[in-house]
Amino acid sequence: MAFMEKPPAGKVLLDDTVPLTAAIEASQSLQSHTEYIIRVQRGISVENSWQIVRRYSDFDLLNNSLQIVGLSLPLPPKKLIGNMDREFIAERQKGLQNYLNVITTNHILSNCELVKKFLDPNNYSASYTEIALQQVSMFFRSEPKWEVVEPLKDIGWRIRKKYFLMKIKNQPKERLVLSWADLGPDKYLSDKDFQCLIKLLPSCLHPYIYRVTFATANESSALLIRMFNEKGTLKDLIYKAKPKDPFLRKYCNPKKIQGLELQQIKTYGRQILEVLKFLHDKGFPYGHLHASNVMLEGDTCRLLDLENSLLGLPSFYRSYFSQFRKINTLESVDVHCFGHLLYEMTYGRPPDSVPVDSFPPAPSMAVVAVLESTLSCEACKNGMPTVSRLLQMPLFSDVLLTTSEKPQFKIPTKLKEALRIAKECIEKRLIEEQKQIHQHRRLTRAQSHHGSEEERKKRKILARKKSKRSAVENSEEHSAKYSNSNNSGSGASSPLTSPSSPTPPSTAVEHAPF
Repeated sequence: MAFMEKPPAGKVLLDDTVPLTAAIEASQSLQSHTEYIIRVQRGISVENSWQIVRRYSDFDLLNNSLQIVGLSLPLPPKKLIGNMDREFIAERQKGLQNYLNVITTNHILSNCELVKKFLDPNNYSASYTEIALQQVSMFFRSEPKWEVVEPLKDIGWRIRKKYFLMKIKNQPKERLVLSWADLGPDKYLSDKDFQCLIKLLPSCLHPYIYRVTFATANESSALLIRMFNEKGTLKDLIYKAKPKDPFLRKYCNPKKIQGLELQQIKTYGRQILEVLKFLHDKGFPYGHLHASNVMLEGDTCRLLDLENSLLGLPSFYRSYFSQFRKINTLESVDVHCFGHLLYEMTYGRPPDSVPVDSFPPAPSMAVVAVLESTLSCEACKNGMPTVSRLLQMPLFSDVLLTTSEKPQFKIPTKLKEALRIAKECIEKRLIEEQKQIHQHRRLTRAQSHHGSEEERKKRKILARKKSKRSAVENSEEHSAKYSNSNNSGSGASSPLTSPSSPTPPSTAVEHAPF
């Protein structure tokens, strides 16, 4: 078929979830404006950094784009007169740095395309909507029964995944959603196995998996079609959002924060755990659980986006669990992500930070028990429970599931082996990243401790003590040798000896660090 025969040359498989940090290093005043020189860094490596130059007008343009989707951010106000004064520029630089800190530390904002393009224009200059439209147009040449109704702009968080509202020409009232996604950094399947597994997804039947109507793939991307659900996802229910609205508008600044009822938490949680157990038992890697990947049909949750792991896309919560070395398998990743989802169902918002030191009051202590087992300091340090263990906990063990649909998902043995190897490669990259973060954290702590005021005082005191001790030892040794020399000279029968040279004074005083 015509659906993109070859991948584009020079494709860069960036991990878009690796955090970007930004620090204003300097400012320079030109004739009518001031430019700010910003150092941007991807992840923990200083070597993976670059400089960008931005004016205030660039910040203002970004801020206006973010305000369109309902966000209010701390951008310093405009000033028409006196905006070239040195003191004003220094004060504005502080304000702009605070603005950068806010957009790079907010989990949703830091992953959005607007912020990525502002900080890293070299890697995010392409228009992925246009690329997706080209791909979809090629697909329709060989599949004329489908028709695009409209693009669903920015309804998801991924920069390289785009959505379109669809219809079938002979069923014009029925609406479907087409998703197109590029390959990610964790795509380890061979092209042949990858395409076979993508095309296998429509055969997957499970009461808690959202059905794929059509799926196809090539060497560089995949295209899937599902039925459009007017009620939207579990996240839409929690945030009382409209499914077609942009992701930032729906979830970044909710007007009302309210968790779900206890019975909803129990039922939805149990259904999600059941489907995770099913996938784990099948050896099918998932690793992409979050509230936007759970479709709601009545009181039934159905999991979305099984294709993500096949495409090698990084997880929504990767920047969280990459900090913890005990969360190093896709099964443990699913359990940790379930903790995030449960927190959001319970409190109507994501946790402020992870690990969570203490949990707000919940509808039941049974909820807190599960949250503690997946999000607490102890859990993140010692490891996650299994899905089977969570199903046995009081919050879920008494939930009765009434579905009669029998799960079906036959994966040929050869493809199961390919999935196993791909899963191991995904986990290997995660473990290596966690190791690097752990080493960086230790080095940073050591440097911080070494450079602290208290530590400097301790080193000064130690140096003084060492200096005094050396001076006393030298004085005592010199006195003893002088005494021995005199005693030797008083005996007539004793042979003459040359007095020993005194030990040179210790260099500790001269070379003490302080």
